[in-house]
Amino acid sequence: MAQAKSAAARRYLARFFPAMLAYVVVLFGSIWALGNLEPKGPLLWLVAVAPALPIIAAIAAMGLYMVEETDEFLRAILAQSMLWGIGVTMALCTVWGFLENAGLLPHPPLYLIFPLFCASFGLAQPFVSRRYR
Repeated sequence: MAQAKSAAARRYLARFFPAMLAYVVVLFGSIWALGNLEPKGPLLWLVAVAPALPIIAAIAAMGLYMVEETDEFLRAILAQSMLWGIGVTMALCTVWGFLENAGLLPHPPLYLIFPLFCASFGLAQPFVSRRYR
């Protein structure tokens, strides 16, 4: 996103970073509530799922950027970077799953998949962009 300064990119950043900030706040709040309030029933479900909501908002921000970006070059770099991010995430999860199935690795929390995708997606962008220099 560093080189992108289009209006769509600015809207993306205005949507994505507040969602990530909300994620951090809600995540810590959820962890605190689960550990200290011992919610039960529907409240437990609400507290448990609450951190996922800002993540869903971040995913929506990413999708909206893909739709709203009018620069086809930027959109192509974004799409290719996302594909790399998805591919790396799927490959690592598949390898991890088989190693876990053999009892060699522990079961990781599934909520770590989105940060893994974001890291892979972010690392892929400079390499994808470099192809077109």
